[in-house]
Amino acid sequence: RDTLGMRLLFQVPNLAFFDVGGVRLMLSTPESAEPDHRASVIYYKVPSIQPAFEALRVRGVVFEDTPHLIARLDTHDLWMTFFRDSERNLLALMAEVPH
Repeated sequence: RDTLGMRLLFQVPNLAFFDVGGVRLMLSTPESAEPDHRASVIYYKVPSIQPAFEALRVRGVVFEDTPHLIARLDTHDLWMTFFRDSERNLLALMAEVPH
C-alpha cells in the first residue's frame, strides 16, 4: 500500500479494499489451502443489489450466495453477492447503500 501509493478504503477481517486510480482492488487471504481457480474478482457496481441479483438470476446466472452485508462504513453499507462466469472466474455485484 505505502510503496505503491494505494489508498486504503477500508478493512474487515481477512479483507482489505483499496482505490487504485479509481479501480477498487480487494485483497484477501485464500479461503482454502488449495484455491481451485486463481483470478482477480471483477466487481460490478449496481445502484440496488436485490433487483440486479433477481434480474441476473432470472436470466440463468447461478450465484454462490445471496446479497449480503460486507461492511458498515461511515457513509454507507456495502452489500455484495458473488457468481462465476463460464470460465469459473469469480465475479461480484456490489451496492453502496447510503445511511
